[in-house]
Amino acid sequence: MPPISSTEESCGIRVLHQERIRKARKEAAPEKETARLAAVYKALGDPTRLRMIMGLREGEMCVCDLAAFLGLTESAISHQLRLLRDLALVKKRRDGQILYYSLDDDHVSDLLRVGLEHVREGQG
Repeated sequence: MPPISSTEESCGIRVLHQERIRKARKEAAPEKETARLAAVYKALGDPTRLRMIMGLREGEMCVCDLAAFLGLTESAISHQLRLLRDLALVKKRRDGQILYYSLDDDHVSDLLRVGLEHVREGQG
């Protein structure tokens, strides 16, 4: 193992803080929830899907609206919407022959709001 340089972070000495470890384990989400959360963040990590979600913050849109908003084909939009629906990030509503999509709930909007606040805070 190479020596630690002065630019690397290190504890200096190896000490385990058992109480902190116990608390972290107690508060940690189950693996199944962690995997689902990772899938949500992975989905939101795609710029196209993220822009779709941002567009839907302003209200529901049909596939044609989203395609025009993003400059993509309706087929590409439908493919992305399927993934977003599977992760409960968007939901659909039928009005006659038209399907309208919207954010599944306020939590999705909150994820975007908090993320944007974080990004904008770092730009100052």
